[in-house]
Amino acid sequence: MAAGNAALASSQDAAQFVDQLGKQTIDTLRAPELSLGQRSDRFRGLLAQGFDIPFIGRFVIGRYWRAATPGQRGEYLALYNEFFLQTYASRIGDYAGQSFAVTGARAVNATDFVVRSEIARPAGRPFTTDWRVRLMNGRYRVIDIMVAGISMAVTQRSEFASVARRGGLEGLMVILRDRTTKISKIAALN
Repeated sequence: MAAGNAALASSQDAAQFVDQLGKQTIDTLRAPELSLGQRSDRFRGLLAQGFDIPFIGRFVIGRYWRAATPGQRGEYLALYNEFFLQTYASRIGDYAGQSFAVTGARAVNATDFVVRSEIARPAGRPFTTDWRVRLMNGRYRVIDIMVAGISMAVTQRSEFASVARRGGLEGLMVILRDRTTKISKIAALN
C-alpha cells in the first residue's frame, strides 16, 4: 500500500510538472507585451528546462551513439540541441488561442510517468497529448511526447536512422546543420 501511495504521489507530481510547463508555455505564447523574438527566446528556455534534450538526442540516434567518438558525440549533441530548440520554437507563430489542461497521469515504472493532457483549439476538436516524463536527480523532465498514440522520439529515431544508414553519423550531422541554418534564416525573415 505504501508503494502504491508513493507511485500515486509521484504521478501527481509528474502531472503538476506538466501542468506548470504547459501553462507557462501558454502564458508565454499569449504575452502581448513581448515581441515574437522575445516569446521565442522564452519558449526556448522552457523547452530547455522541461525536456531532457540530451537524452532524447541520444535515443533518436540509437546504435550510432554507441559507435560515435567522444568528439562526434559532443558535436552531435550540440547540433541536436539547437535543432530541437529551433524546430519547436519556429512553430511559435502557429499559436492560435489554444488552452491546455492535464487530464490524468499514471506511473509506468519507478521513474517514468505518462501524463495526459488535452489541448483545446478555438476552432476544431481538442486533441490529447501524452507526455512521457522521467524523474532524474529529483527533477522531472519530458523525454517524449505522443500525439494520437504516435511517439515523436520513435518517429524521429526512424527518420534519423534512415539518414544515418545512407551517410553515417557525419551525414546526419550535415543534414542537422543544414536544417538548423534554414530554420534560422526563416526565423530571421519573420
